[in-house]
Amino acid sequence: MIGYFSDLIIVSLLIIGFTAFLGVITNGLGEKLFGGKKKSEFVDRSARVQTGWNHVGGNKK
Repeated sequence: MIGYFSDLIIVSLLIIGFTAFLGVITNGLGEKLFGGKKKSEFVDRSARVQTGWNHVGGNKK
């Protein structure tokens, strides 16, 4: 019975990990292939909003 549960947990983790990995790869390919001119629209807008903000946390360099 312990073997069954350990196999179930291992297979579940592999399925979840594989699904997450495929989601990241598919998203990256979709942005590269179908992004067009607006692929960095959200990154640029976020950078524009954050101009002038103070850095919080981390090393004070």
